[in-house]
Amino acid sequence: QVQLVESGGGLVQPGGSLRLSCAASGSTYRIYEMGWYRQGLGNQRELVAGITRDGKTNYADSVKGRFTISRDSAKTTVYLQMNILKPEDTAVYYCYARPLGDYNYWGQGTQVTVFS
Repeated sequence: QVQLVESGGGLVQPGGSLRLSCAASGSTYRIYEMGWYRQGLGNQRELVAGITRDGKTNYADSVKGRFTISRDSAKTTVYLQMNILKPEDTAVYYCYARPLGDYNYWGQGTQVTVFS
C-alpha cells in the first residue's frame, strides 16, 4: 500500500503562483511514476504532469511552460510549481502514484482556485 498526502492548494489571482506538494509513504519502493491529475467542475479528470522514477517528465499541453514538476532526492515527494495561473486552472488537484503494472494510488485532492 502507498499513502499520499497533498498540501499547497489555495486561492490565487490570475498570473499568480502556487506550489503543490505530495508526500508518499508505505511501500514507496513500488512506485514507478508520480504526478498530478486535476478535475474541474463538470470536467473529467485529466493528467497535468508526471515524473517517472528515472526522471522522465510529461505535461499536459495546457500547462507546458507554466507548470514544473519535480521531486526530492528520495523520490517520495513530488512538487508541482504552478506559475502564470489562469482561471481555467481552477480544479481539484489529485496526486497519484503508479507502481509498474498496477493501478494508481490517489491522494485526497487539494483545491486550487484562480479568481480575479
